[in-house]
Amino acid sequence: MRYRAPLWLPGGHAQTIWPALYARRFHGAPPRFRRERWTTPDGDFVDVDHLQPEPGAAPPPPQQALLVLFHGLEGSSQSQYSQAFAAMARQRGWAFAMPHFRGCSGELNLAPRAYHSGDYEEIGWMLARLKAAHRGPLIAAGVSLGGNALMRWAEEAGESAAATAAAVCSICSPLDLRAAGIAIGQGFNRLVYTRMFLRSMVPKALAKLRQHPGLFDGERLARARDLYEFDNLFTAPLHGFRDTEDYWHRASAKPHLHRIRIPALALNARNDPFVPAESLPRPGEVGRHVTLWQPAHGGHVGFPHGAPPARVMQMPRLVCDWLAAAANLSP
Repeated sequence: MRYRAPLWLPGGHAQTIWPALYARRFHGAPPRFRRERWTTPDGDFVDVDHLQPEPGAAPPPPQQALLVLFHGLEGSSQSQYSQAFAAMARQRGWAFAMPHFRGCSGELNLAPRAYHSGDYEEIGWMLARLKAAHRGPLIAAGVSLGGNALMRWAEEAGESAAATAAAVCSICSPLDLRAAGIAIGQGFNRLVYTRMFLRSMVPKALAKLRQHPGLFDGERLARARDLYEFDNLFTAPLHGFRDTEDYWHRASAKPHLHRIRIPALALNARNDPFVPAESLPRPGEVGRHVTLWQPAHGGHVGFPHGAPPARVMQMPRLVCDWLAAAANLSP
C-alpha cells in the first residue's frame, strides 16, 4: 500500500488541517443517511446513521457487505472521513453504518457517562447488533479514538471476534494513549487541536453535570486547559478508571495487539501530529493477524491527494481494498 502526499501540502499539520476543512470528500451527490435510535442496555441511547441508496437505485442484495465506521473524538457522520468512507461504500455497492458514540449525534445522552478510547464493550454491543440485523459479511474501521476502541474489542474478543467481523482496521489511532496524550498537550498541538476539542467537550461535560448534579467538580473542569486535566476530572472517573494515567494504561490497544485473531490493519502516518512515530507498534510487537501500514506522510486522518482543493478518497479506497481482500469479499 502506497501513499504520496501532494507537494503543495508539506508537513503533518497541513496534511491534517486542509483535508478536514477544504478537501473534496466524495464524487457525485453527498451521501444521504437514515438515522436509527437504539436503546442501550443501561437505558441510554445511541444514534446510528445508515447510508441511504441513491434515488432510483435498485434495492441492495441481502448478502451485500456491511462496512461499519467508528468515528474519532467529537466526530460524527458529517466528518470528512465519514463522508468519504460512506461514498466509497456506495461506490462498491456495500451497506454502510456509522454508530455515534454517546453524546456525538447532536443530542446529549442520558446516562452519567460519555465515551472513551477503550470503550470496547460498547463497540462489541454495537457490532453484535449490526451483525444480527445483516445477512452479509461485516467489516469495520475506526478512526483515531474509534480505531483504538475497535482494536481493543478485537483484542478482548479473541477467537470469538470472527463470528461478528471478518476484518477490522484502525486509522490514525493513538494505540499508545500516553504517547499521544503527551503529544497533543504540547506546543502547536496544545494551541490549536487541544483548544478545538475542549471547545465542544467542556460544554457537553457541563451539560452532563446539570443532568447529574455532583457528578464531578464543574468549576475545576471549566478551567481545564488540556485533555489530561479533562480526562482526569471527567473521562477517567465516569468510566471506571482511577485517573488519566490509569485510563491511558488500561485503554491503550498497543500492548495487546498480539491477541487479535482476525485480520486487522493498523494504519498510521509517521508525520501524524497527534501520534508520535516512535510510539507506533513495530512488527515484533504484533501478532500474525495484524498488518502495519506506516507511510511517511498523511497527517492525522488527512491523506490528501491531487491538486487544490485536493481530495480525501484515496485513503478510504486503499483501506476498503485491504478490508475486501482480508475478508475475501467478491469484487
